[in-house]
Amino acid sequence: MGRMKTLALLPLLLFATGAAWAVDDAIVLRCRALPDAASRLACYEAMPVAGARPAPPAEQRFGIQRVEKKVDDEPQAIRSTVRGRLDGWRHGTQVTLANGQVWRVVDDDEAVLPDRADPPVRIERGALGAYYLQVEGNNSAARVVRVK
Repeated sequence: MGRMKTLALLPLLLFATGAAWAVDDAIVLRCRALPDAASRLACYEAMPVAGARPAPPAEQRFGIQRVEKKVDDEPQAIRSTVRGRLDGWRHGTQVTLANGQVWRVVDDDEAVLPDRADPPVRIERGALGAYYLQVEGNNSAARVVRVK
């Protein structure tokens, strides 16, 4: 299918697929009346989506696996504190951070740490989509996955 046909069908395809566009007819007519394909496409892409919410801040998205193409806008690491006490971890240990994120240890190695209340931690991105949790002031790190 040629580009012109694709652009001409764009509004129909968007509505046929159930995309809920919050646009009035005047905006659609204005876009349709534009003389060149690039301008029409830009006009259609600028239409607001009904119920669209702004994306959460990058730190809140940190560690969430995405189904769509990954956009590398996450920070390299985050810092927070553990809610409650932490004296180590083993496979399956869940750690809840002060920012509300929940992480689960997926390493088979165990770590015994000095028992501390609300210890500061750093979670850093590693190679191939891995994340590592490290309690500040300690050299042990655990491979973790974000649960919530």
